[in-house]
Amino acid sequence: MSEVNSYLRLKLSQELFHKPPAMLEPVERQRVDTVAARQMSIEQRILSSTEAAQVVLPASSLSQALAEVRGRYASDDEFLADIESSGLDQDGLMNAIERDLKFDAILDGVASRIVDVSETDIEIFYLMHREKFRRPENRTLRHILVTINDSLKGNDRASARRKIDNVRARLLKSPHRFAELAERYSECTTALNGGLLGTVEKGQLFPELEKTAFSLAAGELSRVVESPIGFHLIHCVAVESPSEQPLSSVREKIRTHLVESRRRAAQKEWIASLFKQAA
Repeated sequence: MSEVNSYLRLKLSQELFHKPPAMLEPVERQRVDTVAARQMSIEQRILSSTEAAQVVLPASSLSQALAEVRGRYASDDEFLADIESSGLDQDGLMNAIERDLKFDAILDGVASRIVDVSETDIEIFYLMHREKFRRPENRTLRHILVTINDSLKGNDRASARRKIDNVRARLLKSPHRFAELAERYSECTTALNGGLLGTVEKGQLFPELEKTAFSLAAGELSRVVESPIGFHLIHCVAVESPSEQPLSSVREKIRTHLVESRRRAAQKEWIASLFKQAA
């Protein structure tokens, strides 16, 4: 059982913190130990069930799983060092992986008992969750930012305002130059991509910017807008009105969601029944 504990802690260290157990901070190690103890309790109950005796693993699955574990490391030396520092040898690792695979196979078997999702189930879910399939109004935007910094020469409030006003005047004459002028004058990281903010919905921008951005028509340039970080110019590239996805376009997505939900529910119910039986 110690090799199982060692492997479980090795796996959780990688999954939770992306580092080997030896490099965990005390609080991280405590988190891993807590999760490992809880998972061990569940695994022991599942592997002692009658369903466990019916599981036969394909020979290829073990080698594939071992290759997957090995693939998390840059080299064989790093892999072997981590295994050794975790208190495992090759045989111990293989035994722990086999146990892991059996655990997953049992849960897959339990989940396979679920009732198939019918077309009626899908339609009912769609009708009861219409809000999930509504696309809110959005805008594709570019912007230019000139920051205000009164302690920095040339970026004081008056200078920043003159700079942004000058850029706006140039854009009114040559709107097609927005990306070019954004790359030259904007003090936002989006300048590297021609000022492109991307497609945004309400609630993603500073309130000052949102009010202006969502009043623009496609192709329109904003007035100068001030936010807590400086002066902005916003160019609305495109507008997408609110819409609702039809059932035909989300049918398979709903089916997948319902299948996965039922599988998880079946597994949880079955695991709970094992603990009730033991009690």
